[in-house]
Amino acid sequence: MKIAVIGQSLFGREVYKELLKEGHQVVGVFTIPDKDGKADPLGAEAEKDGVPVFKFPRWRVKGQAIPEVVDKYKALGAQLNVLPFCSQFIPMEVIDYPKHGSICYHPSLLPRHRGASAINWTLIEGDKIGGFTVFWADDGLDTGDILLQRECEVLPDDTVNSIYNRFLFPEGLKGMVEAVHLIAEGKAPKIKQPTEGASYDPMQKKENAKINWDQPAEGIHNFIRGNDKVPGAWTEVNGQKLTFFGSTFTHNGPAPNGELLEIPGASRPALVAKVGLVLFGNDGQTVTIKNIQFEDGKMIAASQYFKTSHSASLQLSDEEKAISDEIRVSCVETILTNVSEIEDSTDFFKAGALLWMLVEEVKLKCSGLQLQNEDVYMATKFEEFIQMLVRRLRGEDGEEELIIDYVEKDINNMTIKIPHQLFINGQFLDAEGGKTYETINPTDGTALCKVSLAQVSDIDKAVAAAKEAFENGEWGKMNPRDRGRLLYRLADLMEEHQEELATIESLDSGAVYTLALKTHVGMSIQTFRYFAGWCDKIQGCTIPINQARPNRNLTFTKREPIGVCGIVIPWNYPLMMLSWKAAACLAAGNTVVLKPAQVTPLTALKFAELSVKAGIPKGVINILPGAGSLIGQRLSDHPDVRKIGFTGSTPIGKQIMKSCAVSNVKKVSLELGGKSPLIIFNDCDLDKAVRMGMSAVFFNKGENCIAAGRLFLEESLHDTFVQRVVEEVKKMKIGDPLDRSTDHGPQNHKAHLDKLIEYCLTGVREGAKLVCGGHQVQRPGFFFEPTIFTEVTDEMFIAKEESFGPVMIISKFKDGDIDGVLKQANDTEFGLASGVFTKDINKALYVSEKLQAGTVFVNTYNKTDVAAPFGGFKQSGFGKDLGEEALNEYLKTKAVTIEY
Repeated sequence: MKIAVIGQSLFGREVYKELLKEGHQVVGVFTIPDKDGKADPLGAEAEKDGVPVFKFPRWRVKGQAIPEVVDKYKALGAQLNVLPFCSQFIPMEVIDYPKHGSICYHPSLLPRHRGASAINWTLIEGDKIGGFTVFWADDGLDTGDILLQRECEVLPDDTVNSIYNRFLFPEGLKGMVEAVHLIAEGKAPKIKQPTEGASYDPMQKKENAKINWDQPAEGIHNFIRGNDKVPGAWTEVNGQKLTFFGSTFTHNGPAPNGELLEIPGASRPALVAKVGLVLFGNDGQTVTIKNIQFEDGKMIAASQYFKTSHSASLQLSDEEKAISDEIRVSCVETILTNVSEIEDSTDFFKAGALLWMLVEEVKLKCSGLQLQNEDVYMATKFEEFIQMLVRRLRGEDGEEELIIDYVEKDINNMTIKIPHQLFINGQFLDAEGGKTYETINPTDGTALCKVSLAQVSDIDKAVAAAKEAFENGEWGKMNPRDRGRLLYRLADLMEEHQEELATIESLDSGAVYTLALKTHVGMSIQTFRYFAGWCDKIQGCTIPINQARPNRNLTFTKREPIGVCGIVIPWNYPLMMLSWKAAACLAAGNTVVLKPAQVTPLTALKFAELSVKAGIPKGVINILPGAGSLIGQRLSDHPDVRKIGFTGSTPIGKQIMKSCAVSNVKKVSLELGGKSPLIIFNDCDLDKAVRMGMSAVFFNKGENCIAAGRLFLEESLHDTFVQRVVEEVKKMKIGDPLDRSTDHGPQNHKAHLDKLIEYCLTGVREGAKLVCGGHQVQRPGFFFEPTIFTEVTDEMFIAKEESFGPVMIISKFKDGDIDGVLKQANDTEFGLASGVFTKDINKALYVSEKLQAGTVFVNTYNKTDVAAPFGGFKQSGFGKDLGEEALNEYLKTKAVTIEY
């Protein structure tokens, strides 16, 4: 179909490009005149393609179409006009001329919010649902028949930018292309716009963006965010006009400490606090403002309002002076070419600087230091900018202090400080509606603290933050080596806080403190250090292909991050499971929304705090405590999540895999259930086999995904081995996990304890011999006795199903029957790990080759390492954690072919 594209902007450009991909012929592009010598993106793209481009300053004079303009348009013979973003008034002689008429994009669900500021009014009015309309243009103002509409949820802290970038732009692009497709097929509807609910909202200009203080806090928040960036909601304070940006509706709660700021008309004075400027509505609820802009264009952090913006100027070192001089020269040569000399007082905005070029220049001159456009907004004059830059280079003047509502406990000879809120976009926040739940200390069954319970809107907010950080934030632009430096710093901070992390882990999961310190936390630190080293070693390759004679070809591959990754982890190793997945995910350059197990969220939230201190940018890491049925399901279904990494049960893994397929064909890696066989031959080192066999079952209270689920003992060894193991079990000290002499702590939570009791009762009912244990320990908390069953046969429930607890299941096999015991060991749908003990190297190699499991231990057990890949076969899942192979789970490969 022959199409004329009428409009402007990046959105117009992308619609134009997609129409070409669909095979349509764009006969002409009509856009706005160049501004300051720079062409609009739509016009620039069309000119590159050789498509006729027209830049009429106007189409009408005194309401009448300009004949020569209309004639030039008609000469192109367009069959359809597509108006993706059009700020000019197009005469009806043009609108009605094509065979199929004209279609126009509008960023609201018409008939609501007609007019040019529709997105602003969607937010100002507090709409819960927004969206866009593609309509048939007519002589009214957005009043034509509707062709199609798409809607989206408006999140509580959405701004014009966030809702546009998250939905209105990407989905609007698809909608325009779909509308043209429907027209080409003759299937495009024309639905008359209703008059009910129709509104024509005035354009938001500076003069009508003054804040009305006589309304609830949510209304004030909606008005400020609806004007965010342009034109900016403002008020007068001390005779000066202040414009507010970055609003958050903070609901009820204690007001923070801060200095009072009188605002005329407000129901009560505002507070300048560490969190920002706290405003009050007439209902007593609060709004927090991040940034304030003065009339001269200078912007500051709202928390700094009472601090002089001209604090003592830094004395620059010779090296810093050299950097200043280099940037001054670069400004003249490339950034502000219309200015002959850069003075200290030169204002970037008034001089027309391109901020992105200035940010890139700083990155080049200052060893990769990454600024944001917002940093320039806050230091618009050259002298101010250099002072800010030098402070950043010296490690001063960074992000304002992270505000955390800690739960503090004096325990284990230290004071531990535990965050307990959701962590989204670099901030700890309450869940929507203030929803919470209690996390329980398994040692005594009492509540540790209340933890925020994530809701659907919180999940969507976290995914949006992760997407923004990946696509537009510092993380996505960062040099891989700089990314590795931040991960090394995070590992260092985890090491500095290892005793606190291990104590929190013991309190929340019941892990014995000494084990938590060495394994839960220690291996987590090792994992981040290992993957930090991989950041700048993720490489593609060149591939020889058939040449296109007489030309030649170069084909190479690139390994690229996937995007937003959802990670769902279990409760047995809360911090370690987080690290196994998140470290590889982040090293590859992705962003993450992570759901810790509902019963063990606390070390994940402490980790989030440390990630901020390490300098990980906002939005890269998001932590959502709460129900797996809600959070895990929403992440699996979410269209903006491109990968799910899951460790947990096989049934839940199947459900996640199904949801990922149905939603958007997400990449998935699954580490699921296990029933790991351990085969012990009579020629083993008996002392070692007993010691390692004990560890294979009882390590971490048996709450271990690779725990030996069933021991197969050669008949002549059986009785001796059982006797030795029973003796060792009786020596184990059961007790407080923070006691350094404790060997065996409580099970993770009450439901799991009840499951273990029923598991053992089933074993007894089926005829297995309960040698020792099998009962709850009679003391407060969720303690369960280390248990041993013998005379277990293949058909029994306990022979097939995982206990995930301290239960040793023993079967025996005839001496020398290697193939027979292998058949028994492999007769399971699980295949996570396995083990064999023998001094015969030939036997060991033969058995390790035949065992159907992702990991085989020979004369050892539980020997995992950050450099060795870990993952299962069959219904134990697929994909790997740890080692180089783990990076593959969070990367995609792109092939590029160049002809020359």
